[in-house]
Amino acid sequence: MSLINEYMQMEQQLKQLQANMEKLQNDKRLQSELEFKERLESLMREFDKSAADVIELLNPKPAAAAPKAASTPAGARRKRKLKIYKNPTTGEVVETRGGNHKTLKAWKDEHGSETVESWLVRVEE
Repeated sequence: MSLINEYMQMEQQLKQLQANMEKLQNDKRLQSELEFKERLESLMREFDKSAADVIELLNPKPAAAAPKAASTPAGARRKRKLKIYKNPTTGEVVETRGGNHKTLKAWKDEHGSETVESWLVRVEE
């Protein structure tokens, strides 16, 4: 009985796929894309060009820009170093990647910038 159930299920899936194919074949967008593909392939054969040649032609990469793009992505910045401060009187530890930390600012207002900078324990990448 299991085999017949599997057969009927596959038959149902086949009917569904055929209905979907029929719907797609009547879709004007698909027809337009197929026509474009046929014309493009015809032009490629006419001028003896490959798909890679067409892509290179439509998306040129200047030689000077290629090495620069490989090193850092556009608009990306280098990550700041993590600085770890420890207040010797309270033992409180602050880890920050910038100088805009609330506790660090309060310490600098209270004890002075040079004093707080002397509390720097270590710097990490």
